[in-house]
Order: sequence, then structure tokens, then C-alpha cells
Amino acid sequence: MILIAMGVSGAGKTRIGELLAERLHCSFTDGDAFHSEANKKKMHDGIPLTDDDRWPWLRTIRAAIEEKLRAHETAVFTCSSLKRSYRDILRGGDRDVCFVYLKGSIEVLHERLASRTGHFFDPSLLQSQLDTLEAPGVDEAIEVSIEHTPEQIVDEVMKQLETRRAS
Repeated sequence: MILIAMGVSGAGKTRIGELLAERLHCSFTDGDAFHSEANKKKMHDGIPLTDDDRWPWLRTIRAAIEEKLRAHETAVFTCSSLKRSYRDILRGGDRDVCFVYLKGSIEVLHERLASRTGHFFDPSLLQSQLDTLEAPGVDEAIEVSIEHTPEQIVDEVMKQLETRRAS
């Protein structure tokens, strides 16, 4: 099984992804590590990424997912996965890939980004991400509110995973 913590910047993808990996006793990979230096520079400079910027990044993450699937390993990744077409690339038709959509209000997201340090993402880009976001439906993702504590979010994800496995 592959879990992908998704959502806009500030949703807590890294923290939740790390906690999920701990809970599942598996590896964790932050999708930001796959961004090219050019992409990172654009985001640092407050320039929104285009689809053409994202396609190679998404294909690289998909290749890492395929490695884990071939090895029959459970793993957790993070990736904003803003559009369904992006999620389709990451999913690659594999039923063992599950998205966890970390959903939050713009106020909470702004607050989190304002207090974050040492990240290449320019907080002014949040609105462009929200404009790009095609929220996944229940057929695509487990949806969890970021208004809860990280531990409560992980508990909810695990509960919903169990429900999905049982059905």
C-alpha cells in the first residue's frame, strides 16, 4: 500500500506523512525532494508552477512509487497533488495507491505559512494553489480536516483505511 498525503502548502503533509509512516512502520518520502532546482527557485521567488513544470516532477515521484510497489513495500509519500490529472499520474492505475487529502480553511493555512521558517515556498503562492486545487472526491481520497491535532488526524486516517479495507 502507498499513501500520499496531499493538499496545498501549509496543510501539514510532511508532519502527517511522517506520523503515518511511523504508525505503519514504513518509509516516508517527501515529494518536495523530487522538485528540480528550477521549480524550487520559481516557488521561492513567488512564481507559480505551471503544468509543464510539474509533469517531470510527478513522473519522478511515480517512478519512486513504482519501486515501492515492485518491492511489495508499504510507503508514505507527500505531494500536493492539486489536480485530478496529477493524481492520475501518481496513481498510475494502481489500486494500492491511496490519497489522504488534508483539507483546511484559508485562515488556518495562512496562519501556518506565516509561522513556517526555512521552506522554499513563498506564502504568497497559497492562493494560486487554492485556485488550482481540484478537491478529490470520496472515490479518490480519504479527506481529513487539518483543524485537529496531528495525532487525531492520523487516528482518523487509520480508521478510514480500515473501513476501506473491510469493504
